[in-house]
Amino acid sequence: MKETIQRLENLMKRVNQLLSEVPMAELEEKVSLNKWSKKEIMGHLVDSALHNLQRFTEIQFEPKPYKVIPYEQDQMVLVNDYQHVLISNISELWLSLNRQIIHVLKSLTPESLQYAVVVNKTEFKTLEWLIIDYVDHLEHHIKQIEHAKELNPLAEEAYH
Repeated sequence: MKETIQRLENLMKRVNQLLSEVPMAELEEKVSLNKWSKKEIMGHLVDSALHNLQRFTEIQFEPKPYKVIPYEQDQMVLVNDYQHVLISNISELWLSLNRQIIHVLKSLTPESLQYAVVVNKTEFKTLEWLIIDYVDHLEHHIKQIEHAKELNPLAEEAYH
């Protein structure tokens, strides 16, 4: 878990630097109506952090196996209107949520990392898998922000 926490901390630093370097016009550019801007991708990462913080916390006391409840990613980005929120507000919120996620992760035991998690209604994984998947998901979207024109949120798995 130490390696995963280190990856998350590195991604947080990477995003902080990246957002200070990317011009606002590029962050807000939408290549089409059905694709997210880089700013909206960051908003999606806020939503993902919110949901995963709740998951990583609830699994500590909810009955096992813990059932991952999917959320409407596109609708969350739309309703939160991230396209019109200051990028500094999005970034600060994302960083704060991930600091709390790291705090929660540091308190996990080897036993709790093996808690059973149900994803996609029938597929069983562990809490450790869910945490690693969250960090992989962040990395995927951060690469989209780094690389222009790769802004399609794709058909992601429902548990992100």
